[in-house]
Amino acid sequence: MKLLSSKIFSGYLLVIVSLTAIIVLFSYQKIKTHYKDTLTTQLINLNNTIHEPLLEYLSQQDIGGLDQYVKNLGKRIHTRITVIDTNGLVLADSEKNPKLMENHKGRPEIKKAFVQDFGSTLRYSTTVKERMLYVAHPIMNNHHIVGVSRVSLYADEIDTLIIEILYEILEVVVIFVLITLFAVLFFTRSITKPLQKISMAAQKVASGDFDVKVFLHGKSEIKDLSDNFNFMTQKIKELFSKVTSQKEELDAIISSINEGLAVFDTKGKILLSNKAFCNMLDCSCCSEAFYWEAIDSENFGALFRDVVDKKKTVQKDLEIADKFYAISASFIESKNEIVFLLRDITKAKELELLKKDFVTNVSHELRTPLTAIKGFVETLEDEVQEDTSKRYVDIIKRHTDRLINIVQDLMMLSELENVNKTLMKSQVNISNLISNVSKIFDPKLQEKKLEYNVNIEENFPDLIIDNFKIEQVFVNLIDNAIKYTEEGKIDINIFKKEKNVIIEIEDTGVGIPDEDKDRVFERFYRVDKSRSRKVGGTGLGLSIVKHIIQLHGGNIYVDYDYKIGSKIVISLPIIQ
Repeated sequence: MKLLSSKIFSGYLLVIVSLTAIIVLFSYQKIKTHYKDTLTTQLINLNNTIHEPLLEYLSQQDIGGLDQYVKNLGKRIHTRITVIDTNGLVLADSEKNPKLMENHKGRPEIKKAFVQDFGSTLRYSTTVKERMLYVAHPIMNNHHIVGVSRVSLYADEIDTLIIEILYEILEVVVIFVLITLFAVLFFTRSITKPLQKISMAAQKVASGDFDVKVFLHGKSEIKDLSDNFNFMTQKIKELFSKVTSQKEELDAIISSINEGLAVFDTKGKILLSNKAFCNMLDCSCCSEAFYWEAIDSENFGALFRDVVDKKKTVQKDLEIADKFYAISASFIESKNEIVFLLRDITKAKELELLKKDFVTNVSHELRTPLTAIKGFVETLEDEVQEDTSKRYVDIIKRHTDRLINIVQDLMMLSELENVNKTLMKSQVNISNLISNVSKIFDPKLQEKKLEYNVNIEENFPDLIIDNFKIEQVFVNLIDNAIKYTEEGKIDINIFKKEKNVIIEIEDTGVGIPDEDKDRVFERFYRVDKSRSRKVGGTGLGLSIVKHIIQLHGGNIYVDYDYKIGSKIVISLPIIQ
C-alpha cells in the first residue's frame, strides 16, 4: 500500500506543482504587462497635462524658462521629463543638462511620436545609464508638430513593484499548495487505508483463514469492494469445505480399494497412489518417485510407453516380481496424465495353471483308455448282428470318437499355451495354402450349395509363418462357417494394411449375438449349446485358433458391425 500511496501522492504533487508553476509564470507575465500598460497610460495622461505650459514656453522661445520649468516639475512628480525639438535637439531635461545631451531624433519612442499619437518603449538609457520606460507625445501648434515631450520612469521602480507582487503571489501559491497537498494526503489515505485492510485480509485468506471480514463505512466503490470481498471469502470457505470433504471422501475410497491405484504424469512421475499399490509392489517411495524407481519391471515400462504413445486405454496381464497383475492403464487427455489400476491375479494364474496341468494330465490319462474302448467298440461292431445291439454300439462309438476329439483338442491347446512353444516358420504362399484347405471342404460346400469366394490382393507377398498352424486356423474357421451357414455364401478376403496382413472370413449364417462376440474364443464356450452338440463341435476350436494367432504376434476378433452373419477378422504382422 505504501507504493500505491506514494504513487498517488507523487502524481498529485507533480500535477499541482506543474500547474502552479504554469499559473505563476502566466500571472507574472500578465501582471507585468498590465502594470506596464497602466504606467504607460498614466505617463500619456501626464504628458497631455503638461503640453500647454510646454507649448507656451516654446511659443515664447524661452528655452531657459522651459528647462527650469521641466526641472522643477520633474522633482515634484518624481518623473523625468524631456523636451525635444523637431530636429531631435534636446531643449530641456529634468535631470540632465540638455546642452550636454546627444541628439534624440533616433530614439525609438521619438520616431513613433512623429508618426503616431505617441510612442513608448522600455529600454536602456545611455544618458542616465539605467533601464527606463519612455512615453513620447508630439506637441501640436495649429496642427503642426513643434516638438516632442517625453516623460519616463526608472524600470527599477517598476521591477521592484512587480517583484513585490510576485512575492505576494508566491506566498499565496505556497499556502495553496500546502493546503492542497494536505488534502491530497488525506484523500490518498482515505483510499489506501481501506485497500490496506482488504490486502491484509486477502493475505489471511491466502494462509487459510476464511473467517476474516473487512468492514468499511459510508458509500463508495471501495465499500462495495469490501462487501464483495466478504461475500467471496464466505463462498470460498463453503467451497473449500466442500472440496475438503470430497477430498477426504475420495481419499477414503481410494485407500479402501483393494486394487492398486496410481496416477502418473507423462514423464513417469507418480502423482498419486494408494496403499494397495505400494503394498503390491513392495515399495515405500511411491510419492513423487518415477515408476522405474518404484517398479523394477521392463514390461511395466513398455506398457507405460505404449499408453503414452497411443493415448488410449490399454489392458494387459503382466508378471512383476514373481507375481501376476491384471493392469488397466487409461490416458486422461484433459490432464495429460495416466491412471494405472493393478489387480493381483497371482492366485487366479496359479489356479489356471493347475487347471491346465490337470486338463493336460487328464487328457493324457484318458487317451489310452479311450483308444482301447474305441478298439473294442470296432471289434464289437463287426461281431454284433442284431439291429438293437448294433444301434447301441454305434452310439458308444460316436461318443467315444467325440471324447477322443475333445482330448486331442485339449492336448493341442495345452501344447499351444506352453510359453516355451516355438513355431516352425517358413516362407509360405498364402494363395497355395488357402487352395489346399479349400479342397477339404468341397464336398460340404456342394452338399449345402454354398457360394465360396477367396479374394486375395494382387501381388500379395509370401509370409513368414508356421504353415501347419495357420492351416489349422483356416480349417477351424472355414469348418465353423460351413457348419453354421445353411444358405448364402462364404467369403475370404486377404489384403495388406500398413505393416499387417488382414484376413477376413465372412459368412451369411446364423451369426453371433453381440453379447457373445467377446467370449467365443474362450475354451468350451458355445453360443448355442444344443446346436453345437448337434453339429459335433468340441467348443475348443476358436480357443485353439486364438492361441495360434497370438503365437504369431497377431490379433483376432469378431466384427461387431457385421450383421448379415458372422465375420472373423485376423491381423498378422508382415515379416519378410
